[in-house]
Amino acid sequence: MTLGRRAFLVAGPAFVAVTSLSSAHAEETGLPAGDTRMGPRVLGSPEAKVQVDEWFSMTCSHCAHFAQTVFPQVKANLIDTDKIRYRYHDFPLDQIALLAAMVARSLPADRYAPFVDDLLRTQDQWAFAQNIDPMQELKKRAALAGISATDFDKINADNALREAIVNRQDRDGAFLQIHGTPYFRINDAPAPDVVSSYDAFAKAVAKAS
Repeated sequence: MTLGRRAFLVAGPAFVAVTSLSSAHAEETGLPAGDTRMGPRVLGSPEAKVQVDEWFSMTCSHCAHFAQTVFPQVKANLIDTDKIRYRYHDFPLDQIALLAAMVARSLPADRYAPFVDDLLRTQDQWAFAQNIDPMQELKKRAALAGISATDFDKINADNALREAIVNRQDRDGAFLQIHGTPYFRINDAPAPDVVSSYDAFAKAVAKAS
């Protein structure tokens, strides 16, 4: 499922990154020129013949199951061996998943994937455990990744980043007809069966090679 953009957007001051991006990118995302947070988040060689794209939500139990049971083999056997290039797409299904995506995108690009992996692998601990506040648990996870409590609060108040993620999600969801997560494409073709097992994933990659 997807949630309407109005459910996500709340007023607040902007927290602005400082490395350079083109004005065209700034226009697309609605973020200031020089803000890299909505740039590509990718693992693997740019020379790989196969590109895998995943749309995921940090609070999606199916996404967590994939991260825990299939992705480790994908990374070891396909990404680290330069057989595939793996690109992440945020597709948050609720407020806490959106904030988690905002935090992940506020990290340096090379720390995005490890943080996402950590959150998905420990989802039951920080998002769904009994008698916990998911936002406070996310704040603790962010601190372990090097984001101070002050910066976490700035990220949470950054309506510009929040809107950029939701706008991209709305656009992808409408254009690609994404109805649930995780959603995969291999070389830009839908790959609905790869989530079931590593063997299914590897078979689909081999077919696309």
